[in-house]
This record gives sequence, structure tokens and C-alpha cells, in this order.
Amino acid sequence: MTNQIQYAKIRNTKFEAPNKSEALNSKLYNLEDRTLEFGKRIIRLCKTLPKSTVNNCLLIQVMRSGTSLGANYREANETDTKRDFKNRIRISKKEAKETIYWLELIVEANLRLKERILPLLQETRELMKILGSIYEKTVKSKS
Repeated sequence: MTNQIQYAKIRNTKFEAPNKSEALNSKLYNLEDRTLEFGKRIIRLCKTLPKSTVNNCLLIQVMRSGTSLGANYREANETDTKRDFKNRIRISKKEAKETIYWLELIVEANLRLKERILPLLQETRELMKILGSIYEKTVKSKS
């Protein structure tokens, strides 16, 4: 297997799926779509939170980190070097971790919305694990 194909597998491109039509029909192989949907869910959550001094501060933070996660992942897929790719993936993972922090604080400030926010927290944790795995594979492929 060539280095380009190995790198493409890490980058979650068409080489990762058994065939192109399956990749297009399956969200499992399209992390760009998944992170975009995640960002939309963050936006919808922010729109529904009651306005208060505390929530306004939390909203700004979770909006920034939650939407930055997907933006950095997309930028990673457009980089020219493995080093840039690795750095963008690392940033994306850090944004996911930060988003977990802000979501947990939002739950604390809005206990009645806990059940609505828990699935979003779960998705954030899954994305963080996926991004962490991509990062680790990128680091290991350096040798």
C-alpha cells in the first residue's frame, strides 16, 4: 500500500470505504458531515437556552468550541502536509474536549435540560475519541 493511500485512510477520504457509493451513502465514513451536524445541534441548543447572564456567557463559549471542531477537521482535510494535518486534528480534538466542559456547565446551569443535552455530550465524547484515534494514527505513521 502506498504512503498516499495510507495517509488517505487516516484522513478519512474515499480510500477508507470499500467503494465510493457506499462511502457517499454512509455517514459513518463522512466525518465532515458528522461534525457539521454536530455544529448544527450546538446552534439549536444555544437557540433554545433561556436568556440569562450565566447562559449568555456559556453560549458564547460552547458555540465557539462546538463549531470550531468541525471547521478545524475540514481544514485538516485540506492541508498539504502531514504535520499540518496532525496539528489541525489535534486542535479539533482539543475543541471537542473544551465543548464537553462547556456542555457540562450548561447542564449544571440548566438542570431541566439535562436529558436533552446528554445525547449531545455523548456525541462530543465519541467525536473526541475518533479525533484522538486519527491523531494517534498520524503520530504513529511518522516512523
